[in-house]
Amino acid sequence: MFTSPTRLCLLPIRLQAPALHRWVLRVLAVLGAVACTLGTSAIAHAETADVQTAWRLLDYMAVDYGGAVSGGKIKSASEYAEMSEFAASVSARLATLPPTPARARLIEGATRLQAVVAAKGAPSQVADLAHGLAADLLKAYPVPLAPAKAPDFARGATLFTQNCASCHGAAGDGHGPNAAKLATPPIAFTDVVRARQRSPFALYQVIDQGIDGTAMQSFSSLSTDDRWALAFYAGYFAFSDAAAKEGERLWKADPGLRQRIPDLTALAGLTPETLAKSIGAEQADAVIGYLRRHPEAVVQQAPGSLDVARAKLGQSLAAYRAGDRHAAQELALSAYLDGFEPLEPMLTARDATLMGHIERAMGEFRASLQQGRPADEVATRVQVLDGLFDDAEAALSPDAASSASTFVGALTILLREGLEALLIVVAMIAFLRKAERPEVLPYVHAGWIGALAAGALTWVIATYAIGISGASRELTEGYGSLFAAVVLLSVGIWMHGKAQADQWQRYIREKMSRALSRQSVWFLFGLAFVVVYREVFESILFYAALWTHGNGSMMLAGAGSAVLLLGVIAWAMLRYSRDLPIAKFFAYSAWLMAILTVVLAGKGVAALQEAGIIDIAPLATAPRLSMLGIFPTMQSIGAQLLMLAALVAGFMFNHRRAAVETN
Repeated sequence: MFTSPTRLCLLPIRLQAPALHRWVLRVLAVLGAVACTLGTSAIAHAETADVQTAWRLLDYMAVDYGGAVSGGKIKSASEYAEMSEFAASVSARLATLPPTPARARLIEGATRLQAVVAAKGAPSQVADLAHGLAADLLKAYPVPLAPAKAPDFARGATLFTQNCASCHGAAGDGHGPNAAKLATPPIAFTDVVRARQRSPFALYQVIDQGIDGTAMQSFSSLSTDDRWALAFYAGYFAFSDAAAKEGERLWKADPGLRQRIPDLTALAGLTPETLAKSIGAEQADAVIGYLRRHPEAVVQQAPGSLDVARAKLGQSLAAYRAGDRHAAQELALSAYLDGFEPLEPMLTARDATLMGHIERAMGEFRASLQQGRPADEVATRVQVLDGLFDDAEAALSPDAASSASTFVGALTILLREGLEALLIVVAMIAFLRKAERPEVLPYVHAGWIGALAAGALTWVIATYAIGISGASRELTEGYGSLFAAVVLLSVGIWMHGKAQADQWQRYIREKMSRALSRQSVWFLFGLAFVVVYREVFESILFYAALWTHGNGSMMLAGAGSAVLLLGVIAWAMLRYSRDLPIAKFFAYSAWLMAILTVVLAGKGVAALQEAGIIDIAPLATAPRLSMLGIFPTMQSIGAQLLMLAALVAGFMFNHRRAAVETN
């Protein structure tokens, strides 16, 4: 039996901010929000506590009033007195909330609820009033209602065994070894009637606050993630494995059902009884049984789900048919950035080839809108994408995940993203050692170490604060790539010139001190920071996606293996460069910088195309080799050809100058 709680914890709030084109502004926005929050935290905490307490009292009344009154008569005097007390407490708490246009209506609803309880009204009437009032309360005074990430069901099982089974029983039936010793019997989570009326959020509240007057203590000492894991686990007992299996089939087969439960917030606050009103009790029990065992199934399709991408593409096609080409293009861009792009890291790890096909098809769809192609042709492209999305859903399903795929994905992601940055930074370090300028090395080391620290901050921001939109991700990658490409273009031409000069030793002795002035060393710091942060930024988004979908140990094993391989590559490069004649060192380094310049130019333009900054002109015959920065669009290949032409011109100039100096 529940009584009024006295202890409440402020759940972590995930700030929502508009998509900004620069990640620096995101960081500043978060810092500003933190500063503002420090001044109002006490007020916010008090308000949230009153809202959560009032909501929980209403939830309890909706579920348990039937145990106090039946047929207009009191069944249990003590429970009826408790219901009357709770109804009065709700009214009192609502009266203390900050004034809003909705507060008067909420207080009026609480007064009506008190009157029905005083008149010993029907349990169904009390349940309807209490549930309606609770929903209106959260609309007027929003408080955090959902976990930040999908709860870990296996972790919930462990926590239940450690903390709950002694009273509630290992099977959740309320018959644990200590149950008989308790004055108030523990809840039987297998009671289907009660389970249908309780949401994971309600269970979370009990776990968080405890129940005064009973043996149910507060478990606020557990982490937020652990409390949510325990809440979802406690909420699964009433629904059989067979029902959950049927729920899985229903969930995967019915897009409309997935739209009813689009995210963790909806799932955490949903009761089977509420869902049954739209799909029937038997199906509701099955779906809830599945989702409480597998909350990650909801995360996979929200936000940025393929359902979102499908809807946006449909709206884009409709706008195009109606003659509104601008709206069609904006919706097509949103279909990529808000629907597909957030899933891109996970799909790349599962099926990189399929990811490339979808990315290319979406680019061609946007290009057809820009070019004013016939509506039927545009519709055909939408149908093709719909089929590709079906393949992507199969690849992203929990059944498609395995320890091996997670390991390989984590390994290849870090190797691919880290190799470019490693080559550049190692070349810089080797160059400074050849030039006998060890005092400049700390600047390079500070650059890449600072990039790793900034990457850690980005992880925190992306995971716990405001998230990172698809547009911001593509812009960061695009501008970072182009900046690095321009810098490497000049560095590559300069190194090629030193390889051609016969007097390179005199150059090193006489001019190196001027070449590595204070401005130059800070330039090296900036270059090391940019090239490493660009890769770190991309990698953390991939790993965040992998982490969300489980197999964390295999992900860490894959990442650790990649770090080991990158370390071996770095050691070999530095060891080999130490014995390499300096003229050959400059020549090899120049060609390395030239190759990376062309690669980064292609990647930078492709990222800006995906963000909608640069138009797309597809090249049907061109291949897509993302590792080499080759993407089948006129703009990206044009940028690479432009860089290649600049490199050829620079290298030819160096040859001519070397010939003149020799003569």
